[in-house]
Amino acid sequence: MMDWTGKRYWLVGASEGLGAALARKLSAVGAEVILSARSEGRLKEVAEMLPGRSSVVTVDVTDEESVKAAAEEVGEIDGVVTLAGVYWPMKATEWEPEQVTAMADVNFTGTVRVLNHVVPKMVARDHGHIVVTGSLVGFRGLPGAIGYGASKAGIMSLAQSMRADLWRTGVLVQCANPGFIRTRLTDKNDFKMPGLMEPEEAAQIMFELMNDENAFDRNFPSWFSLVFRGARFLPNWLYFRLFA
Repeated sequence: MMDWTGKRYWLVGASEGLGAALARKLSAVGAEVILSARSEGRLKEVAEMLPGRSSVVTVDVTDEESVKAAAEEVGEIDGVVTLAGVYWPMKATEWEPEQVTAMADVNFTGTVRVLNHVVPKMVARDHGHIVVTGSLVGFRGLPGAIGYGASKAGIMSLAQSMRADLWRTGVLVQCANPGFIRTRLTDKNDFKMPGLMEPEEAAQIMFELMNDENAFDRNFPSWFSLVFRGARFLPNWLYFRLFA
């Protein structure tokens, strides 16, 4: 298990759900957490419930100047966890341009904007911990996942490239790929969600990943992830016949 005492971790997307639950995990083991999201009020509510040192830095990951200012205020950190995301269930036959663009801009490009201000500094110091949040839907294109699935697939590919480039350095890269987590985002779904997890349960799995320096990713729930991971090996004609 890693020694978390005194480590400074920046959690981007920590105002509720998985981000807030993970903040509680890290704070409980002695890490100082910097909480970021757009809502200062909700961030302060999370911070007030943490047992350890914490601070609040608001950020809008769709705004480059906002991200730059937040990164400067946060200062030197030991680790960053990117969790900011938006989601609308959507089929290509029901395409909503503004929502599709928002999912791409917040989920993927927003992550990149944050990493732009973190990765070079960690590489220069040869020290750091980068954790990004993908999704089981990123393994292969699914129906009704326009925008969201593509944005998460991009994050997963980005993490793989960073891990390969930084393999023999002091910068650890990891990727958490959860399935359904009970949040205000999944509340939008009007279908049955197999393996639906509570934020605290998902945060525990993510925390366990972060403690394993030899692990690159964690796909959870593990039994449910087999469907998505196995689908990568199906030929196109069979995959689309089964899933479309």
